[in-house]
Amino acid sequence: MSEVWVTLTTAGAGPPPLVVLLSALAALVVVSWSTSWQLSRGLITIAHEGGHALVALLTRRKLQGIRLHSDTSGVTLTRGRPTGPGMILTAAAGYVAPSLLGLGGAWLTSSGYVTVLITLVIGLLFCMLLMIRNLFGVVSLLVTGGAIFAFTWYAAPDMDAVLAYLAVWFLLLGGFRPIMELQRKRRHGRAPDSDADQLARLTFLPGGFWVLLFLLVAAASLAGGAWLLSPVPLDFG
Repeated sequence: MSEVWVTLTTAGAGPPPLVVLLSALAALVVVSWSTSWQLSRGLITIAHEGGHALVALLTRRKLQGIRLHSDTSGVTLTRGRPTGPGMILTAAAGYVAPSLLGLGGAWLTSSGYVTVLITLVIGLLFCMLLMIRNLFGVVSLLVTGGAIFAFTWYAAPDMDAVLAYLAVWFLLLGGFRPIMELQRKRRHGRAPDSDADQLARLTFLPGGFWVLLFLLVAAASLAGGAWLLSPVPLDFG
């Protein structure tokens, strides 16, 4: 156990600057290209529903289950007061979760704690697996967690950092696209029960306000994450 603790708490060297820039470019291509986005969007959904679930637990709502669907949608079922701060925070957590997770991951990765980040991700996926209530969701989490574990187990140690940078950039950049897709659906009246519209009914603030708030959180997270991950020190003084 002491060796495991030393491994987790020892900061490692980051990859060369070129690798950091290429990982950001690769994540941007994955998010921007429709085909790759459809194949990878489910990872953002996992973070989205995980955000709902985590905040529900933190606000002492009863988490009943999580479902992930093959069309990359998902739903998190909770029980408790239908109104109030707990319900509002739970509803608001989904669309900002990928960006905030990316920001936290950027801090760990830039500090050299890649092993801690990977361990946390696998642990969170396992906890989430316990609450999945459909077969596709179980398969999705097993495949995701298994792929991460297999990569870190069999790949060269230096490749862990490459995977971490790519994943963090993907979360930071991928946090934007579902919000834009949400606004397009709302504009055409195709998302009457979206998180933003549920929040509008809970708070009497318009759904557009919540979409804007989601975008601001995503933008701030991307800016902060880019500053942390930048291979060139940024001096704003």
